[in-house]
Amino acid sequence: MGQDSGPPASQTGTDGRVPVDDRPIAAFDFDGTLTVRDSFTAFLRWRAGPFRYAVGMATLAPAALRYVIDRDRGRIKAAAAGAFLAGLPRRRLEALCGEFAAEQAQALFRPDALAAWREWGERGARRVIVTASPSVVVRPFADRLQADDLIGTEMAFDDQDRVTGGFATPNCRGPQKVARLEARFGRGVRLIAAYGDTAGDHAMLAIAETQGLRVFTQRPDPA
Repeated sequence: MGQDSGPPASQTGTDGRVPVDDRPIAAFDFDGTLTVRDSFTAFLRWRAGPFRYAVGMATLAPAALRYVIDRDRGRIKAAAAGAFLAGLPRRRLEALCGEFAAEQAQALFRPDALAAWREWGERGARRVIVTASPSVVVRPFADRLQADDLIGTEMAFDDQDRVTGGFATPNCRGPQKVARLEARFGRGVRLIAAYGDTAGDHAMLAIAETQGLRVFTQRPDPA
């Protein structure tokens, strides 16, 4: 998956042009807002299994120590991608992410967040997920939710289309969320609503009419 993908082919008119979509935008953070926990960490643990995950985390000790000093979330996230995913072909990664979403969606989504998501859809809003997690991991969940757009951190792939262990875009957090929204929808973009759960969402919430910080608290029913 490269940079942010454009609109689906079904939205393209017969003359090849994309119709203007002037629906109001409702932006949702993903991890901790729509879900109860971080999806990228959960995906790495799911793919590796308990033992390999523990070993992989041990190799990240230097990166974790550096994070204590520089607080660079993007750097430590890239280190985790390198430890667990480096060399994985893009198509295999996408397939694994699809399997993960199919197995874990019910255990991850907050019921009250889903209710708000549906309500904004019924009100005619353009529903956008804006997340610091790799978009390749979140994409299958976004498809399940019928999200209109997904903006996330983009993983880097080499010339053989394999995971490098780095990222092709800055970590989509804090002011980067607004920058990415403006890159997609234009400078001065206004949101009819935005929801998040950490300081990394403050900039996005600040440009929204309805601002929801940590308003979703429900947990999914045990399986």
